[in-house]
Amino acid sequence: ILTSPTTGGVTASFGMLGDIIIAEPNAHIAFAGKRVIEQTLNTTIPEGLQAAEYLFQKGLFDLILPRNLLKSSVGELFEFHAFIPLNQNETEH
Repeated sequence: ILTSPTTGGVTASFGMLGDIIIAEPNAHIAFAGKRVIEQTLNTTIPEGLQAAEYLFQKGLFDLILPRNLLKSSVGELFEFHAFIPLNQNETEH
């Protein structure tokens, strides 16, 4: 789950390694900051290039969910992938 900001080493390492990657709306997600990229490449970076919505359109994430929906959505994903029992009777076996 990527929140704003998710930058640098987090993005380069475990931030993008999940089987399912979820970002919050309008989250700033990047390896390097806009200024660093512009100075390194000697070019202008368009606004929104490091926004979750743009990166989602490019296929970097599976979902964009607001924080208030994360708990229930992650719970449903766990149930779907059988990480937790669907009902209490399954834990007794």
